[in-house]
Amino acid sequence: MATEKGIVIKADSNTALVKTTRSSSCESCASRKSCSVVSDGKEMEMEVDVINDVNAKAGDRVVLSFETSALLKASFLLYVFPIILLLIGAFLGQYLAPFFNLNSQAAAAVLGFLFFFGSFGFIRFRGNKMAEKKEYRPKIIRILR
Repeated sequence: MATEKGIVIKADSNTALVKTTRSSSCESCASRKSCSVVSDGKEMEMEVDVINDVNAKAGDRVVLSFETSALLKASFLLYVFPIILLLIGAFLGQYLAPFFNLNSQAAAAVLGFLFFFGSFGFIRFRGNKMAEKKEYRPKIIRILR
């Protein structure tokens, strides 16, 4: 379970908007320099919609938590899944091209890219479903005093 600290900007009964600077989880990351959250070596603030089970109020300093397994599943879907579909499409194009008297390299490229770009439609659909589940959303675990 990964944690971050932040400040509640706005809160209602079930959710809160928290401003956080991603730094503690990013300290040992090899991709830190190229991360979109970090710019020119300076940390950037983010606003995150989180589950508010501890009744935090605007201005409270809080600790957020998110499941690392959920983060890994989402990362796989976003980064690995499109590449897998690209390869499946390319192999399928290579295999099917002779049956339709097509250039196998062109068919591999076209089907590969169709599968690749088609994967983003699936990711959008699946991502919306994942966003509805509590396990994929960060939550406030405690208020700092």
